[in-house]
Amino acid sequence: NFPAESARAAEGDLLRGDSAQRGGGSRPRTPLAMLNNLFGSACTIDITIDTEANRRTAPLTRERKGEKAYIFTDGEDVSGSAVVSVRPGKKLEHQGIKVELVGQVDVIYDKSASYDFFSITKDLEPPGSMFETRQYKFKFGSVDKQNETYSGINVRLRYFVRLVVIRNYAMNITKEIDMVVQNLYPPPELNNTIKMEVGIEDCLHIEFEYDKSKYHMKDVVVGKVYFLLVRIKIKHMELNIIRRETTGAQSAQQTDNETLTKFEIMDGAPVKDQCIPVRLYLTGFELTPTYKNVQNKFSVRYFLNLVLVDEEDRRYFKQQEIFIWRKKIG
Repeated sequence: NFPAESARAAEGDLLRGDSAQRGGGSRPRTPLAMLNNLFGSACTIDITIDTEANRRTAPLTRERKGEKAYIFTDGEDVSGSAVVSVRPGKKLEHQGIKVELVGQVDVIYDKSASYDFFSITKDLEPPGSMFETRQYKFKFGSVDKQNETYSGINVRLRYFVRLVVIRNYAMNITKEIDMVVQNLYPPPELNNTIKMEVGIEDCLHIEFEYDKSKYHMKDVVVGKVYFLLVRIKIKHMELNIIRRETTGAQSAQQTDNETLTKFEIMDGAPVKDQCIPVRLYLTGFELTPTYKNVQNKFSVRYFLNLVLVDEEDRRYFKQQEIFIWRKKIG
């Protein structure tokens, strides 16, 4: 079980107000430093999301390795607690305290393309002054979360709750806490086999077949490869899973291919009429479902890439797109 995830932020001075002794002299305080000294250390804030003891967790992003967050699904409530702790003897003057639930697409290479695709705000406190610590409960009911969280090479999709203390004369005090969103999909009604003949004229002719074209994330790829004609010396054969991430508008799209695994299915030279079985377990790979045009910002597609390598290390390959769907949360 993971403890309730909480975040804590203490305000720090942007510029220190203390005089710095250098060569016997002192540096005078700037107006910004004086304002931060006056307002900057009045409080700290905490925010926590309510969860059951058995709620599953999942990793957050590539950059924040080891960090996990609780998993929510489309339509679930999101509730929690917020605490604004006023330091003893201090007064916190503010222009309101609020909590926000935000869904955000962050395009890493083009910050101008990043945007919040939804935001829900709840006011916790009207403008005024605080002299003591206060705790607040919040609840966002039946939240629409149709898009899953995603962390890719060039784009991220996040859901997070943000606590904000609004102030006039200094920076707002904010703290965010992330959640992971995963959604179940029904099994596809049609799931045709994949069968294709490929080759090089008078040199190589093969036929490959996969048992289906749509797989859930813990599925098994079962198939076979027939060698109908072999006149080049093949050294080995492998099956790769490739994730293709496309971001941006059509006029300025960026596409990145990421090879998730290289699975050797044959070592040595094949002969004519030989049949090589294929069995690749998808468990253990960092797969997501196939995403199509999420918020008009990005798509994620998957391909099976059959690769043959000859004795001169020339590579012959054929890609076939597959559809990935989520059968189980977590």
